[in-house]
Order: sequence, then structure tokens, then C-alpha cells
Amino acid sequence: MHDIKAIRDNPADFDAGLARRGLDAMSASLIKLDEAKRDTMQKLQEAQSRRNVLSKEIGAAMGKKDVALAEKLKADVAGLKDFITTGEEQERVQTKALLDALAVIPNIPMADVPDGKDEHDNVEVRIWGQKPGMNFEPQQHFDIGEGLGLMDFEIASKLSGARFVVLKGALARLERALAQFMLDLHTGEFGYSETYAPYMLRAEAMFGVGQLPKFEADLFKTNSGHYLIPTAEASLTNLVREQILDEAKLPIRMTAYTPCFRAEAGAAGRDTRGMIRQHQFSKVELVSITTPEQADAEHERMTNCAEEVLKRLNLHYRTIVLCTGDMGFGSRKTYDIEVWLPGQKAYREISSCSQFGDFQARRMDARCKAADGKQTRYVHTLNGSALAIGRTMVAILENYQNGDGSVTIPEVLRPYMGGLSVIKRT
Repeated sequence: MHDIKAIRDNPADFDAGLARRGLDAMSASLIKLDEAKRDTMQKLQEAQSRRNVLSKEIGAAMGKKDVALAEKLKADVAGLKDFITTGEEQERVQTKALLDALAVIPNIPMADVPDGKDEHDNVEVRIWGQKPGMNFEPQQHFDIGEGLGLMDFEIASKLSGARFVVLKGALARLERALAQFMLDLHTGEFGYSETYAPYMLRAEAMFGVGQLPKFEADLFKTNSGHYLIPTAEASLTNLVREQILDEAKLPIRMTAYTPCFRAEAGAAGRDTRGMIRQHQFSKVELVSITTPEQADAEHERMTNCAEEVLKRLNLHYRTIVLCTGDMGFGSRKTYDIEVWLPGQKAYREISSCSQFGDFQARRMDARCKAADGKQTRYVHTLNGSALAIGRTMVAILENYQNGDGSVTIPEVLRPYMGGLSVIKRT
């Protein structure tokens, strides 16, 4: 959510930021809505002040037994009361119109974000590792999993429809092993606090992280009015909503392993086969709550934490910074980590680490204050996948596949797999 005062003070800067996202100028229409609301508020304040004055004059007239004047003043007060009632309703309507307009405007990119139209204009920041050498034609993950007899899309389709999978045996255990490994790494070495939070949220919480109203079509809604989380970010970030935090205790770093649910309404025809894009998947998420001064360094730190998972798994990847035309709705800056998939012969996103500035904090009313300070200010929020479990499994299957159809388990995962070193067809 944007600060209307900042837009009033710097309309040209605001419109320039929107232009970098390929959007038309909006400051004039927003300021017009704000001025109408402010004009109504001013008239209400004047009417309320006038009513208070007249009420005192009525008392004075009654004290002088000037009944005629008192009755005239009472009529004036009654008229003001009707005006105030109408004005208050008008102010509510105008406030809602302004907030509704602000709620669907994306965040402004940071100055160092590259300009561009789409993913083709993203910029590579660094690359790690080497593509694995194979003396056979590598298969894609779904052929490997089905060949092992441990990945079943057909039965999942009978149970739930498209974009679901059933994992069995060693692959089901690999899913659990990956989650445990990632949580141990992030909590044991990187200082994140493991958190268990709800998988269903109210609309207010989804609005707080920018999922509503913009992305309602991509969410699953229950009959109770709750929304299934598309990522643990929605739950974790909202843990500080409507709070004033002690700046000395920031940054707050949280992690959670949860199922995630996405309707994928905008993904028709994309990745229809396999585990890349599903309605239900698991993810280990990282969330940080910081002061404005800490946010940039925390963004780099969070991205490094996500990269470290791939380094420990010895998976070749590259890190890119998204251009203005490819970044998410609420993000000011985003790093995507793309892992190499030999079967697809392509890099695919496995993590996205973003900082939001105070964009989410304003929607949640999450603030912080120094111990010796009188004024509060909005916190900054960040989140990142570290990592998406399904896509990490895809990367392991394709990068660690063998010519006979078996899959070698990365060494770092073997303790979590009961010592199993190779997955073979059973």
C-alpha cells in the first residue's frame, strides 16, 4: 500500500516509478480522490465546531429565557446534525474509494532494479557450480520418477484432477528429508526461528501481504471464508500485524515448512506435466522483519541463505535480479535463483527472494520504535523460498540421475534418508 501523503508531496517521482513498470501515471487521479476526501473532512470539522458553538449559545439563550432565539439555534443545530451525518457517510465512501484505488497499485521498484519488459531483460548476478557431465541422454523428472515406480500422476488425477502428484516410497521420504535438511540448516546455522502457523487465513491477513484483492483468482477459498495459503509468507509476515515492535529486537527471522496451495489461474498451458507447477506443493519459507536501514543487507543475506541450500546439494544454479517488467506486485527488488535441469536443458526458478519496503507493513499496520524514540515508523518486510521442496526434488532427480534409471542421493541428505545412497526401481 502506498502512502498518499508521499504521493501528494512527490507526484512526479511516483508516476516515474509506475512508468518503469510500464504503467500510466496515476498520481493525479489519486490526489483528486484524496482532495475530495480531505475537503469533506474539513467541512465536517467546521460543522462540528459550529455545532459546539451553537450548543453553548443555546445554553446562554435559555439562561436569558430567550425562547425564540433558543429554538432558532436548536433548528440550526438540527440542520448541522443532518449535514454531519450525511458528510460522515460521504467521507466513508471517499475513504474506501481511495484505499481501493491504492490497494491495486504495485510497489515502486528500487533505483538499482534494471528496467525491462519481461524475463528476457532480467540480469544475471552470479553463477555457481558446473552443469553435470552425462554420457547418456538425460531424462526429465517425471520420466525418472515414473520409471522408478514412485511418482504417480495418473492416480493423482483420478483423486484430484490435473496438477497433483502422488509420491511413494523413497521419493515420499525424499520430500520429508529435504524439508528437514533445509529447516536444520536455516535454524541451526542461519538463525531463523522455526514457526508453525495456520494454513488458512482470513481475508484481512491476505490483504496484508498483498494477495488480496489483486490475486484472488489464484487463491483457493473455503466455505468458511478462509483462504488456503499460497506460501507460508502469508502466515509468517502477518505475525507482526497491528504491532509496534522494539527496533532493538529487529531483524526478526522466521522459517516454516508448509504445504502451499495455488489455483494457477494464470498458468494455463504452462508446465502441465510434472511437478514444476502444481496446485499443492511444499516449501520452506524465510521471512524477515527489519528496520528500513537493515532491509538491503538482509535481502542479500536471505538470498545467500537460499543459495547455500543448493551449494550443500551441489546443484548448479545462477542468481538473477528481476527487471521492472518481471518483478512481483509487492516487491521493490527481487532475486530469483534458477537451478539447472539437465532433462529440460534449461534453468528454472527454484527460489524467489524479495524485499517489500513498507508496502506490506502499511497494509498490516506493523510498526517499530526505538527505545528512546517517540515516533513510530513502518517496518520493512522480506521473504524468500529456501527452497521449494518439489522443485528441489525435480533438480535432484535430473542432476543425480544415472544411465540405468536410478538416482544417487546427495551425500548431505543421506542421514535423513536412513543411509540410503541410491534410489532404484523396486
